Amino acid sequence: MSQHRSLKGSSKIVAKRNVLKRFERVNLLTQRGQWKAGDRGFGLRKTKSAE
Repeated sequence: MSQHRSLKGSSKIVAKRNVLKRFERVNLLTQRGQWKAGDRGFGLRKTKSAE
């Protein structure tokens, strides 16, 4: 039995996400030097996604 084309993974279409997950924001802020280990994970600064 074959799978319907709407249910298959869309590996061809990759949209840019404009919302980062918490760990992605922490990694990005750490790279920029705006977050250090031991800082609180709540109330993180706003960040633009790295391209």
